[in-house]
Amino acid sequence: MITAIRGARLRRTAAAVVTTGAVLATGALTAAPAQAVTKPSITAKGGFVMNSGTGKSLYTKKADTRLSTGSTTKIMTAKVVLSQSNLNLNSKVTIQKAYSDYIVRNNASSAHLIVGDKVTVRQLLYGLMLPSGCDAAYALADKFGSGSSRSARVKSFLSKMNKTARDLGLTNTHFDSFDGIGNGSNYSTPRDLTKLARNALKNSTFRTVVKTKSTKQKVTTKSGGYRYMNWSNTNPLLSGYSGTIGVKTGSGPEAKYCLVFAATRNGKTVVGTVLASSSVANRTSDAKKLLNYGFAV
Repeated sequence: MITAIRGARLRRTAAAVVTTGAVLATGALTAAPAQAVTKPSITAKGGFVMNSGTGKSLYTKKADTRLSTGSTTKIMTAKVVLSQSNLNLNSKVTIQKAYSDYIVRNNASSAHLIVGDKVTVRQLLYGLMLPSGCDAAYALADKFGSGSSRSARVKSFLSKMNKTARDLGLTNTHFDSFDGIGNGSNYSTPRDLTKLARNALKNSTFRTVVKTKSTKQKVTTKSGGYRYMNWSNTNPLLSGYSGTIGVKTGSGPEAKYCLVFAATRNGKTVVGTVLASSSVANRTSDAKKLLNYGFAV
């Protein structure tokens, strides 16, 4: 009898040891520290990423170095237009020969606006931000600047762009063009452009425009008829990265390849910028790396 009791006790003790070992083993696996997220390496000369909701900086690479911005300048062009008091997005602008001449003279990106057509301000914003139309940028600057001459109105519009930059605290930003075709003093930084995009995305019209992959717009012709304009977005992330909500590409001899980008996943919005990347493909790759990193940290 005593021997049987002792045997039962030994069996219970052995079972307890086995159970405890299993628990410890399971606990050890559960408690293993998560692998640290590696900071990505990008080809762009400068980069910056922030959590749009909190404003927290998530990644920096020469984030405050002044660089040429290319057509990412057009984010500010749109911002100034959308900040106008009593703005009527349906008001019409007649396309002038000066806008098309400017495109030809500078071999600039174009929305292919046709002289004499009447295009709404809303449509010009699509022409500005999707195909990166410098003709649309010129039309908007001419429309929303003040002065009796076109040159005076453009100068006035540029003043509004720079005042807006100061008001937003973009201390390393200056614009001398409405479209990014600079005249020697058009620059910003990855941090400043990211802050600008974050602010611009608060506007519902801006958000709608920059997340649009393509659009077909009916415009009024000089003769009173109509034609359709088809514009596709130059931002490859809209089709190539889940959750992308914008924002704008840019390029140029000095600017190289730039991209201001934003995406939302699981309620978290990440906004960032890469400036002076080495190619279109690397610009896209850099942005994806920074978005992945921004969502992971």
